[in-house]
Order: sequence, then C-alpha cells, then structure tokens
Amino acid sequence: MLEGRCHCEAVRWRCEPAPTEATSCNCTLCRRYGVLWAYGHEGEDMEVSGPTLVYIRGDRELGFHFCAACGANAYWRGLEAGADGRRRMGVNLRLAEPDAVAHVPVNRFDGLDTFTDLGRDGRCVKDFWF
Repeated sequence: MLEGRCHCEAVRWRCEPAPTEATSCNCTLCRRYGVLWAYGHEGEDMEVSGPTLVYIRGDRELGFHFCAACGANAYWRGLEAGADGRRRMGVNLRLAEPDAVAHVPVNRFDGLDTFTDLGRDGRCVKDFWF
C-alpha cells in the first residue's frame, strides 16, 4: 500500500497495491503542474478523500483535483466511467513520502505533440526530486 497527502494533509490518496511505475507527461497541463502520475481505477486500487477544487480541461474528459486549502494537485479522475464501468484516475506521486516512491521507474509520455508512450530512460522518481 502507498499513501500520499497534500501539504496541509486535508486531501489524501491511497493505492493498494503500491504502483510499480509512474508517468511523466509533457502535455499542456502536466508540464505546468510538475506531477508524476500513478494510474489506477477509483474504488478498486485507488481511494481518495478530502475537499478539493476541480479544474475540468477543455475536452471534458478529466477533472484535476486540487486541495481546497493548500492548492496541491492531488489527483485526476475521469469524468465518466469507461465502457467497462470503471473510472480511471491518476494520483500525484509527488505527494507520497520520498523514500516510499524513490525506486519507482518513470515512463515518459509525449502528451504535447504525438500522444505516444516514449518508454523509460532509466530514471526513477528519485531522479525527479531535483
């Protein structure tokens, strides 16, 4: 299990099992947020709690949730369930304790130009701290 929380600890997320990979995306939102995402499904392997404000991007597919008090970007959630009835979401691994996620390998995703997975370059979450 892995847990994360915003700076003021009002918003929390939990993944069980702990994620085995993270994603760094360069889309117009993620590059501004500086997030590292772990993906899953609401109510299955990911749970969230706490009061958030939501930014819904233009395509109206995803809602990005921020702590209503400290402003930390905690997670995104699909606005609708998929064909399988499951709702996709991603949690911001930067809200976890560094030692708990340091070893997690990071995938690169080109969300800006080609919308394709670029794979891994050998870096882990710890390489993104600085």
